[in-house]
Amino acid sequence: MPNLSNENNWIVRAPTQSHKFERIEAFLSNYAYKPHRHDTYAIGRTLSGVQNFHYKGTLQHSLPGMTMVLHPDEKHDGESGTLDGYRYRMIYIEPAMIQTILKGKPLPFIKHGLSHDIRLFKATDHFLSTINHHLDTLEEEDALFDLATILCEISDTSFNQNTKFDYTAAERAREYILAYPHENLSLSDLEKQAGRDRWSLSRDFRLLFGTSPHRYMTMRRLETVKFYLAQGESIVQAALASGFFDQSHMTRHFIKTFGLTPTQWKMINIQR
Repeated sequence: MPNLSNENNWIVRAPTQSHKFERIEAFLSNYAYKPHRHDTYAIGRTLSGVQNFHYKGTLQHSLPGMTMVLHPDEKHDGESGTLDGYRYRMIYIEPAMIQTILKGKPLPFIKHGLSHDIRLFKATDHFLSTINHHLDTLEEEDALFDLATILCEISDTSFNQNTKFDYTAAERAREYILAYPHENLSLSDLEKQAGRDRWSLSRDFRLLFGTSPHRYMTMRRLETVKFYLAQGESIVQAALASGFFDQSHMTRHFIKTFGLTPTQWKMINIQR
């Protein structure tokens, strides 16, 4: 297993007041992310070096000046394309935040996960030009609107564009999951709350929010795990307090989602 000392590999998480998204800056020299998938958009830029990742069956190479846009729940990995390592910044945005602007339109999809479009690069500046900058609420909302708008303009229009959705029902289900993240919810529970049959609801949820209802609930629990770990809690305590059956249950989901074990995540994360 690679040495994950803070000297060779580190991740800095930016301060945020809204908790609507997460911004990071990282340097990795001798560590490769295992294949994993987020339920968020992962939008970022490589600052130095070459950032290699497999995405939809193809090896991609992110270089400075490009913008990475990884669609929610698309499996990917990550490693350095050179011996010198790579440095990058990334923002993780919940599809629900994009949907507050799109109001039920299909989620934007960027083919190959990389874009050379200068408009998109500029639209990410508020989030990625630096992670030391605190964003005012209005500044954050304006930047999110600009980003969502540009993503729609340059989206691959063949991706889920002809599918009809019930956005209101899906949003009701999402809000119910947020209200009861520790409960053992079923599609039947969500069906009653949303007023839409469970299978149509499950399909709409996936297409509008980029992931299944169960995975959305699991991700909310994992975000709580990261909060507890950042506060110095043990892995066992963090797992149980977040609604998982036990540590091993949580760890399996953690690796699949973040490409790191909870121990590795604690080791290389730096809170600013």
